[in-house]
Amino acid sequence: MSATIAALPPAQRTALLRAYEAAVAAKRRRFMLGAAVLFLLVLVAGHTAEVDARKFFANIGNFTNYIARLFVLDNGASVLTDPAEWFWGLDKWLKLMGETVLIAYVGTMLGALGAFSLCFAASRNLTRSGAIVWTARRFLEFTRTVPEIVFALIFVVSFGLGPVPGVLAIAIHTMGALGKLFAEVVENIDMKPVEGVAASGGDWFAQVRFAALPQVLSNFASYGLLRFEINVRGAAVMGFVGAGGIGQTLVESIRKFYYSDVSALLILIIATVMIIDAATEVLRRRLIGAENRP
Repeated sequence: MSATIAALPPAQRTALLRAYEAAVAAKRRRFMLGAAVLFLLVLVAGHTAEVDARKFFANIGNFTNYIARLFVLDNGASVLTDPAEWFWGLDKWLKLMGETVLIAYVGTMLGALGAFSLCFAASRNLTRSGAIVWTARRFLEFTRTVPEIVFALIFVVSFGLGPVPGVLAIAIHTMGALGKLFAEVVENIDMKPVEGVAASGGDWFAQVRFAALPQVLSNFASYGLLRFEINVRGAAVMGFVGAGGIGQTLVESIRKFYYSDVSALLILIIATVMIIDAATEVLRRRLIGAENRP
């Protein structure tokens, strides 16, 4: 049996077509107006920041030349022709890269512990006191708003050069970032188990331990692994201000124009981050799969 579609009367069809064309035209006008406003704001921002477009385009060749120079040895040959000369300091660099990973690991662990201790107090569904929630949230905002590099500079002045300032800077920033994520996870839990523990006489700590924590633990671990990936990259930058790790060697190579060393260090950092990303991705998938498994 064939289905037939009834045709609209010409007058009604014309009216609908005109209404559609008018809606499309209005949407197009809004898009063009938004694009014009955005372009104007970009121009104003560039003028305020004293961005000189002519200087940018006149010197962009220096940037491309610098990138090309990274893959040439001091004798003028390509780095691929002599990998041993390219990675002449591999043993020393691997130790520094290991230090960078350890800085990120310890900083992530300390920050995650701080975030864990504050996230429940910052969750409106578990903490009834508005003052406690407000104080916890504002503190977490402060710790994640101040850039890691600023904390690192402060701690370098206080504790001197080395990995300790890097660990502390990463830990404080991680506490703020993970604290917000953890609190949002807690606020989305099923409250029925919490109400059940409360009805049986359990105090606030019992509600968190036996009702909230089992629901959020796998998400906490997943976010912690993700933050560890980010912190490995951050720890490499911490060395720029003397906070330990491979970053200090990298910035020295940049300042002294050791082009091939710069490219070798960058490749080492990228390879390390890729390996960590792949490993933590597998762990996160297993955690999420375990949580969704009945």
